[in-house]
Amino acid sequence: MSLIINSQLDELDLQILDILIKDSRTPYLEIARICHVSGGTIHVRMKKMEDLGIIKGTKIILDMPKLGYDVCCFVGIYVDKSSSFNNVVEEMSNIKEVVELHYTTGTYSVFAKVICRSISHLQDILMNSINNIDGIERTDTFISLSQPIDRNIQL
Repeated sequence: MSLIINSQLDELDLQILDILIKDSRTPYLEIARICHVSGGTIHVRMKKMEDLGIIKGTKIILDMPKLGYDVCCFVGIYVDKSSSFNNVVEEMSNIKEVVELHYTTGTYSVFAKVICRSISHLQDILMNSINNIDGIERTDTFISLSQPIDRNIQL
């Protein structure tokens, strides 16, 4: 791993990240054993990467269909003018089914990932929530049929 990601990271940091990318639940002592360093060293390195904002925390990955959320879609959003962007983001953040929001280049101003229970639930979200936000001119919706790749970048 000779790739320089950040001048404040060294090979040990990258090795720690590589282990955690593969399994974020790997105990620090197991990481220490793999890296041939002490558990304290792993704690110090993790704290450093958190302070640098490289590690932003951990999150649980849920099986959404098992929780009743069977529809994943992406909504391309046309914002009417740049001054409406902050309002659109604020209003979109209040819709619990919106799980990601990206400010983009190209055709859409904003691209959102939305998780719903059903197509009728999606229709309700689009008609009664998203499309009623001041500043949204119109939307295009793309339903995801499957997600064959879901991973972090390999360092």
